[in-house]
Amino acid sequence: MATKGITTNLERTRVGKYDLGKTLGEGTFAKVKMARHIETGMNVAIKILDKEKILKHKMVEQIKREISTMKLVKHPYVVQLLEVMASRTKIYIVLEYVTGGELFDKIARQGRLSEDEARKYFQQLIDAVDYCHSRQVYHRDLKPENLLLDAKGNLKISDFGLSALPQQFREDGLLHTTCGTPNYVAPEVIMDKGYSGATADLWSCGVILYVLMAGYLPFEEPTIMALYKKIYRAQFSWPTWFSSGARKLISKILDPNPRTRITAAQIYKNDWFKKGYTPAKFDREADVSFDDVDAIFSGSTEHMVTEKKETRPVTMNAFELISMSQGLNLSSLFETKEVPEKEDTRFTSKKSAKEIISTIEEAAKPLGFNVQKKDYKMKLQGDKLGRKGHLSVSTEVFEVAPSLFMVELQKNSGDTLEYNHFYKNLSKGLKDIVWKADPAEGVEKK
Repeated sequence: MATKGITTNLERTRVGKYDLGKTLGEGTFAKVKMARHIETGMNVAIKILDKEKILKHKMVEQIKREISTMKLVKHPYVVQLLEVMASRTKIYIVLEYVTGGELFDKIARQGRLSEDEARKYFQQLIDAVDYCHSRQVYHRDLKPENLLLDAKGNLKISDFGLSALPQQFREDGLLHTTCGTPNYVAPEVIMDKGYSGATADLWSCGVILYVLMAGYLPFEEPTIMALYKKIYRAQFSWPTWFSSGARKLISKILDPNPRTRITAAQIYKNDWFKKGYTPAKFDREADVSFDDVDAIFSGSTEHMVTEKKETRPVTMNAFELISMSQGLNLSSLFETKEVPEKEDTRFTSKKSAKEIISTIEEAAKPLGFNVQKKDYKMKLQGDKLGRKGHLSVSTEVFEVAPSLFMVELQKNSGDTLEYNHFYKNLSKGLKDIVWKADPAEGVEKK
């Protein structure tokens, strides 16, 4: 039966037992897509890598290391690897789907966190990092952008692309690769004289705790050399609202001498840290097999899957609606605020899909955005160079019921505050197409 609005059919891809959905993120070598397990209905995130690019750029060992690391680490505060598959041209890393967004976005929206809330996240961070270290896994790029939140508000460490395993240590027992994000990196990593992955990770944890409580970085300078000088000396100032307990602990973590820097075992004994601390509960995993990691590159058919294109209408069922909302509360899909609270924003409309697309285009162009359209998807690219590059926003229209459409806007790149400002201005031009539901009466409003 034909539906109103969206009448064209788009292809969806099925990989193994998963239906691929919308793109969650995209980089040079990988794309992350939301997917749904056909039999269980469980949502997952699938990281898709192009084999040809990996071979061309000699990244096979790095990808093997990332997968092996995630197989080793089974902790409630770390994003879980569920399985690994491969086709003739691609590698699929199936990951736990985490719905709460980045911890960085939480800080960007509300500024600094309360001391108790910052302590809770720091306790979970140390719990997970110490567990990784016990398995001889070192992250090396810990920062709020790599810390996700699940539906219950618990921390999930992600992105082990720079992680180190024991075989990377030289004869002196130290790591020698300079990596990580400059503002969070330990002094000994910058000095390139070899460093312990454990003590370097703990330094990053200290910077993260400072950011959670202050709302800004302890080390920030306009030039990289000025920044490094401050990091070498651990030169930073204390906000007045930091308690003496927090100051003492952060001082011991941000010790520029890795030999005297506080250890994870000592952090657990710290009075400020111990307040309200509950250790993570989980089952310890048995020995892990890495046979599938080698198999996906060897051409073995054991973990080989096929990609099947399926033609189906772009509709959104109740399961997908619920998965995009907070729990079972669908009110977040009926966006009524002018400024979004996160980087993906949704509103509903009773206008036709074509009218929705054309109205967004007409509203975006005067704001200095170039528009690219394909079917019922749009990409809005800002002309001006912002604090974090050009602002890029993707838009897609979904049919949720006859004559009712949901529109999703998502920031792909650029600064969150600039996105908030853009959305506030854009929404002024969308008033004629946005349908709002009165929560008390259920009365249709314009």
